[in-house]
Amino acid sequence: MDADALPPVPASGTVSGRRLTLTSADGTEFAAFEAWAENGPSGTAVIVLPDVRGLFRFYEELAVRFAEAGHDSVAIDYFGRTAGTEPRGEDFDHSAHVPLTTSEGINADIAAAAAHLRSRTPDVKIFTVGFCFGGTCSWAATTHGHGLAGAVGFYGRPDIDRPTGDGPFLERCHLVQAPILALMGGDDPSIPAETVAALEAALADAGVDHEVVTYPGAPHSFFDRKQSEFGEESADAWRRVLEFIRAHS
Repeated sequence: MDADALPPVPASGTVSGRRLTLTSADGTEFAAFEAWAENGPSGTAVIVLPDVRGLFRFYEELAVRFAEAGHDSVAIDYFGRTAGTEPRGEDFDHSAHVPLTTSEGINADIAAAAAHLRSRTPDVKIFTVGFCFGGTCSWAATTHGHGLAGAVGFYGRPDIDRPTGDGPFLERCHLVQAPILALMGGDDPSIPAETVAALEAALADAGVDHEVVTYPGAPHSFFDRKQSEFGEESADAWRRVLEFIRAHS
């Protein structure tokens, strides 16, 4: 996703957010961005898991859109262990840091974000929503005991070792402990139709409550305001995400 990407979700302007630093159980500090629902603590919350670029404007704004929809939210960065917590410019070389991430580190950070949300509302229903790299991490998080209510992944790769150390998500579906929603692009060469079909089959075989949706002709990273030709697909995807949260809250 480009650095100037923006969520294709209308803003209400009624909620604001703030950057903060969270600390994982291993002592790692990492950057995050939080936004709270307008009328006080809600019963639902979202952990936003970015693509390979980590935390940047798109995901901060998306956290605000979730709060405007009534769901407390925290978007997290992946690179606290290797790149620190300060905001980064568009020239940040994320490609040097992605290979250094591990399942252990990413899930420690997800756990810290979940603890932060539960510190405000102990019995909150928490969902992960991720994109690309984060889409796979979102699904995989349901196999790590975070007590999630559900996990959404936009165009995740279920056939590779992601996050590193887990192995392919296709081989972990029997460990899934929450409903899954997968939103895929039909014209995404990195995730061909046979891989999407394998994901759906693996989830079904494991008895996981799931929905896999493919948008014909949509590319990878179609969920972007700049991709105006896929506005209907983006609107439908956003509707499905919010309905998924409502259905499993």
